[in-house]
Amino acid sequence: MKLTVLGGGGFRVPLVHRALLADDSATRVDELVLHDVDPQRLRIVAAVLAQAEEQSGRRGPRISLETDLASAVRGANFIFSAVRVGGLAGRVCDERAASSHGVLGQETTGAGGVTYGLRTVPVALDIARTVRESAPEAWVINFTNPAGMVTEAMASVLGDRVLGICDSPVGLFKRVARALDIDLARAWFDYAGLNHLGWLRRVLVDGVDVLPDLLGDPVRLATTEEGRLFGAPWLATLGCVPNEYLWYWYYNADSVTALDTAGETRGEFLTRQQSGFFEAAGASDDAFGLWERTRREREETYMADTRESSGAGEREAEDLEGGGYDRVALAVMQAIAADRSSTLVLNVRNQHALAGLDTDAVVEVPCQVDSNGARPLATPPLDAHALGLVTSVKDVERTTIEAARSGSLGLATRALALHPLVDSVTTARAILATQLEQLPELRRVFAH
Repeated sequence: MKLTVLGGGGFRVPLVHRALLADDSATRVDELVLHDVDPQRLRIVAAVLAQAEEQSGRRGPRISLETDLASAVRGANFIFSAVRVGGLAGRVCDERAASSHGVLGQETTGAGGVTYGLRTVPVALDIARTVRESAPEAWVINFTNPAGMVTEAMASVLGDRVLGICDSPVGLFKRVARALDIDLARAWFDYAGLNHLGWLRRVLVDGVDVLPDLLGDPVRLATTEEGRLFGAPWLATLGCVPNEYLWYWYYNADSVTALDTAGETRGEFLTRQQSGFFEAAGASDDAFGLWERTRREREETYMADTRESSGAGEREAEDLEGGGYDRVALAVMQAIAADRSSTLVLNVRNQHALAGLDTDAVVEVPCQVDSNGARPLATPPLDAHALGLVTSVKDVERTTIEAARSGSLGLATRALALHPLVDSVTTARAILATQLEQLPELRRVFAH
């Protein structure tokens, strides 16, 4: 089986390779193509993979490197799309342009998600058209953020052969299962929403909802990152456990203050960290060791601003092993390739799963996955406040997609101004002006 990774020079690619090395199934990947526009980063990542394979003592897939997109996807059974348009410099601009005007600049939530989407959607559409022409039978698994928005844009070309994935829901399920001391495999997790905007409403074991047991026990709840992050009283008030990214919504003023006082944005930290890694790894005999140490530091500091502001403390040891996206993606591939029916939370077209949104809206819900792809499962309606957030953000996502498709600065301003975490035309215009001045990738979107 052939897998192509777009963004193959990315720092997290060794996590995908690690999952492939551990796969002993009959449908395991035997050919891995890494595609990137930066050949030097491709060579460094390939060196990391070679050393990882040597240390593991296992034989991995045959690896080839490609800088031509059509050649990279041709003949692929599966394609992982994990590109970052504008690089980390674009992420820093998303963060700083927003925070300088007093609003949240997190890369997938708020202003940062809109501006990241504006420059990413045209590239994602080009990828989708190339796949349709050069690899029409391939399944595309989208890692690229903002995952829901980008998956919806790609679905307009590829239909249901593109699926978006995120590791936040499964990470949440694992933490809740540990706190409740239940078998993850025996429980049903009733989760629904959009990417980075979802809620765990019920946890069913033998037909009984055990989530109230956790919500009513502040001591056990505090053993979860979400319990420490949101606070037990707030979760009890909500009657559910939100995705960790909802901290930016429920504690928006706190999040803006936390980012302002951090001194260094997440994008700036990653720029410094990854620049150091790629520079050192290019001249090192221990590229894999360097990568592993860098990865560990990255995991330890994930969402550090939220944990410091909320007093949530350090991440749990189980969450520091890395891997999440890669394991979800491998589970999707195995379910499709081996026709092994599995239930996974994915970003897919709604069909009729979640009330309040139309059939083509990409939502994040449990899906039944097999050789026919992913079918979203019907889920109870969202509470009024959650549905209000979801419908508002979905409108923003779609306006962003249309702005990127048409090159309309007016629609881009509308998308940004109407986002509930921005909510100002003046601020939207100022953020876009800063972005257009600093990012050539965004200027190209509005050049026609």
